[in-house]
Amino acid sequence: MAQSSHKRGGAGLIAGLVAPWLAVGGVILWAALRASGEDSAFAWTQSLNPGGWMAWVFPTALFFWIVAGLLVLFSILAIRAPETPRRGILRIETTRGDRLFIALLVAGFVNLAWLALGLGPQWAALVACAILAAAIFRLV
Repeated sequence: MAQSSHKRGGAGLIAGLVAPWLAVGGVILWAALRASGEDSAFAWTQSLNPGGWMAWVFPTALFFWIVAGLLVLFSILAIRAPETPRRGILRIETTRGDRLFIALLVAGFVNLAWLALGLGPQWAALVACAILAAAIFRLV
C-alpha cells in the first residue's frame, strides 16, 4: 500500500512541475501573438514587453522556457529513476544534472564563438551543440 501512495505522490509532484511550465509557455506564446498585432505574420523580433527593462523577444523567451523544461524533465527523471554518479573521460563523478550543466555551458561558448567568428548561420551552431551535448551525455 505504501508503494501505491508513493506513486500517486510522485504523479502529483510531476503535475506540479509540468503545469507551471506549460502555463509559462502559454503566456510566452500569448505575448508573442499579441506583439505580432493585427499582422498575419508571426513577429519573431517584436518586443514581448514594450518599454520593459529587458528586450524580451520570442526566441529569447523560448530559449529560457526550453532550459526550464529541461530542468523539469531532469527533476522528473530524478524522481522516477534515481541514478548513481558515474566516471567518464573527465575522471570526475557526474550525474545527469552535471552533464546537462556542462552541455549548456559548452553550448553557450560554442554559440558565442560561432557569432564572433562568423562561421555561418546560427542553426548550424545549434546542430553542432546538439552533437556536442550527445557526446557529453555519452562520454562525460
